[in-house]
Amino acid sequence: MNSPNLNSKLPATELGVLLRHWRDTRGRSQIDLSLDAGVSQRHISFIESGRSVPSRQMLMDLAQALDVPLRERNTLLLAAGYAPLYAESAWNAQEMQSVTRAMERILRQHEPFPALVMDRYWNVLMTNDAAPRFFNCFIDMAARTGPRNMLHLVFDPQGMRPFVANWEAVAQSLIQRVYRESVGRVTDEKTQELLSALLAYPDVRSEWTNPKALGAVTATPPLPVIPLSFTKDGQVLNYFSMVTTVGTPQTIAAQELRIECLFPADDQTETQHERLLGIASHGGAHG
Repeated sequence: MNSPNLNSKLPATELGVLLRHWRDTRGRSQIDLSLDAGVSQRHISFIESGRSVPSRQMLMDLAQALDVPLRERNTLLLAAGYAPLYAESAWNAQEMQSVTRAMERILRQHEPFPALVMDRYWNVLMTNDAAPRFFNCFIDMAARTGPRNMLHLVFDPQGMRPFVANWEAVAQSLIQRVYRESVGRVTDEKTQELLSALLAYPDVRSEWTNPKALGAVTATPPLPVIPLSFTKDGQVLNYFSMVTTVGTPQTIAAQELRIECLFPADDQTETQHERLLGIASHGGAHG
C-alpha cells in the first residue's frame, strides 16, 4: 500500500485518515492498538472518525505503538494542530557532531575495505578512503555527476553493473532491501520514485518487487548471504555487507542515516582485495 503524502502539512481533519493509514500499514486493529498504546478502543475510533483530537502525549503514544518514523510523527502532530517535535536539521548539522564523528571513526576503522554513509534514499554522504579507491578500479567515479547514489551505481550499465558477476540476483536483492530497510518499513513518495527509476533501467523486471521473486533466486546457494561479486581482470571478488544504524534516534537525520560496510566473503577475496587496492594506490586512482 502506498503511503499518502506524509511530508506536507495537513489540516487537523486529516488526522484520522493518517492514523488509519498507519494502522492499516502495520496490520493492526483498533483493539490491537488500544492494548499496545493504553488508549481505549472507543477513543481511537473517535480520533479516526474526526470526533476527537488526542492530546500531544496520547498521539505520540499511538505513534510509538505503530512504529511511525520520526519524520511522519511530525506530520501527525501537524495534522492534530501541534508543533513538530523532531528536528529536521541536516545530517551534518552542529547538533549531529557526535553522531558524524562516530560514523567517521567507523569508516576509518573499516579500512582497507569500502564503507560509506547513506541517507534513506541511498545517496552517499560520506565514505572512507577505500570506497572511492575500490570503485575507481572499475570505473571513473569522477565522471559520474550529481549526488552519488549506490543503487544507481549498481543498476546503471555505465556504472558498476557490467562488473557485477551475479548482477540479476544482486539487483533483485537490492530492490527487496529498499522495501525491507526503508525507514519504518514504509516506502514514501521519494522511495517510490527511486524504485521507478531503477525499474526503468534495461532488463530490470517489475516482478522483482515481489518478495517471491527473491526467494526463487536464493533457494539454491547454501550461503548465509547473497554475495556481491565483482569481476576484475578475470578474477571474481565476493563481498557481503553489514548495515549499522543509530540506536534510539531523537532527530530525523539520526534516524535516517546508515553505514554500509563491505566485507570480503572469503579468504581469497580478502587477499585479492588488498592486492587490488595496492595496484590502485600506485596507479594514482583517487576519489
